[in-house]
Amino acid sequence: MSNPNNVSLNINHKLEFIDGNALTIPTLSILTEDGEIHPGATAPDISKHTAIKLYETMRFIRLLDERMQGAQRQGRISFYMQCLGEEAAVTASAAALDQNDMIMAQYREQAALHYRGFTLDQFMNQMFSNELDLGKGRQMPIHYGSKALNYMTISSPLGTQIPQATGYAYGQKIKHIDAKTGELASTIDNITICYFGEGAASEGDFHAGVNMAAVHQAPVIFFARNNGYAISTPADEQFKGDGIASRGVGYGIKTIRVDGTDALAVYAATKKAREIAVSTGEPILIESIAYRLGAHSTSDDPSGYRSKDEEANHQVCPIDKFRKWLIKQDWLNEADDVKAKESIREEILAALKRAEVVAKPALEELISDVYDTPIPSLQRQYEQLKAHIKLHPDAYPVTAGRIK
Repeated sequence: MSNPNNVSLNINHKLEFIDGNALTIPTLSILTEDGEIHPGATAPDISKHTAIKLYETMRFIRLLDERMQGAQRQGRISFYMQCLGEEAAVTASAAALDQNDMIMAQYREQAALHYRGFTLDQFMNQMFSNELDLGKGRQMPIHYGSKALNYMTISSPLGTQIPQATGYAYGQKIKHIDAKTGELASTIDNITICYFGEGAASEGDFHAGVNMAAVHQAPVIFFARNNGYAISTPADEQFKGDGIASRGVGYGIKTIRVDGTDALAVYAATKKAREIAVSTGEPILIESIAYRLGAHSTSDDPSGYRSKDEEANHQVCPIDKFRKWLIKQDWLNEADDVKAKESIREEILAALKRAEVVAKPALEELISDVYDTPIPSLQRQYEQLKAHIKLHPDAYPVTAGRIK
């Protein structure tokens, strides 16, 4: 019997409706808060080198976040968003990828970029929008991008990266499709991972992108960071059903939910997801559960929408949990770790001071490489802007001195 509707033909003779919570998806957890392996759990095959690099990345990002949050409060940068509480989710997933896999991030994945090799000075140059910034000072702070590290430049509008990731991943796949049979002729060399929050999963772009990936079998890992809040809106006011993972099942793609404070669980899940994607070309959805320990951004005050008691009940530190496991493996020395933290703090402060005195990009950088040759209307706008700045040099003290 044909099935043009593409639905399950499991026949039931009782009148029953399925509600939004009919499907209960378990959460993969490997590490306890004490750094032990849960009874019955199996630690993934992870090398000492990878584990130490993973930890050092998380440690660095926590210290960077602390310093730059302070810098914003001092008025030295305009905006900042911390990765607080989600360091393991981001870093461990990035560690499970190939260096040439594409990363399409939202705006809390600076750890993935640092794991790839983005330097402290590169972070600072972007946040201060100086002339050494790879984005030429055109983006607000924390909107990073690096072609060399296969990290797509971040866009503020929520969810735009999701359908883009599907399209990019499909492009990665078609290079390996046999033109005659339409089947994969070889294992896919690289895939795409797409990060987004559970709030972004409420955007239409999520549904369009995931459905497209499911239908066309694009090798993309959709990594949903469910941290409990879309700015100030709690998850239970955003959606019904069993989180974001149930949507992956609904779209017919392989799905797993993981404890996002557990670096080993995230690493194992992402490693396996990548193996599936490169061998079959199909998408996978991973939902990470990790409470957002801090504010949404420096523009947000969480005390207005969540209680101190709630925050106190969710104080699980993913970095501390993984650090304890490393110590138990004799892979990390506590005294050396303390010294390293002090050294990193000093390096961050020194880099901040370097970046904030670097000149801003020249004004013409605003329209360079947008077109090969600026179109007449863009050139006219540029000339009008120059004239306006020259009339009001006191209002534009840095830029006015750099007009050519």
